[in-house]
Amino acid sequence: MTETIAPADMTLDELRPVLVEALLPSVAFDGWGEAALDAAAAAVGIPADRARLVFPGGAADMIDAWILKADRDMAAEMARRGAAAMKIRDRIATAVRIRIEQARPHKEAVRRALAVLALPQNAVLSARTLWRSADAMWRAAGDTATDFNHYTKRLSLGGVYAATLLYWLQDESGDDAETFAFLDRRIETIMQVEKTKARFRERANNRPRLSRFLGRLRYPAA
Repeated sequence: MTETIAPADMTLDELRPVLVEALLPSVAFDGWGEAALDAAAAAVGIPADRARLVFPGGAADMIDAWILKADRDMAAEMARRGAAAMKIRDRIATAVRIRIEQARPHKEAVRRALAVLALPQNAVLSARTLWRSADAMWRAAGDTATDFNHYTKRLSLGGVYAATLLYWLQDESGDDAETFAFLDRRIETIMQVEKTKARFRERANNRPRLSRFLGRLRYPAA
């Protein structure tokens, strides 16, 4: 049986996801700032000054922690849904869908977070969190690529996820049906690119190589 630790007894790292969860109801009204953080501190029962120590970088730190928590929650939900038994296309689509479903109750918080990340001083954080989320999705989908393919997959999915998130913020359809249709079209594009890359690699592997030819000249088969 796992012992439950009271927030007052948690380390700063342990408090991060707890405070993030408590922040969300206030962010829609107060934004990613001290007012929302103070309300979260009161909700979990710790001093406001201690909560500020958890996020010394202010709004940027809070948003970073929220995105990291969402990445981990998405991976856990992928495992719960048995993603390993799905086709690769369905795994990727499911990962993005889960992120949208997770964010659904906090749409205004997402909108405000993107506004903060769009500030010039947060450009590096914005790129880093997007890459991290794309990486988390591919890993949850079972990807183990370590070559150049590792990077191209994450760049492609990062673009799809960012575009889908922006589309979703404007979507007023029931159950986000239009967003998921948009996502399906974008995932199809990724799959076509991956198929093209696979065909190219296959042709490259079958293409005669000069080094192999010269080796045969020097060491002819008996």
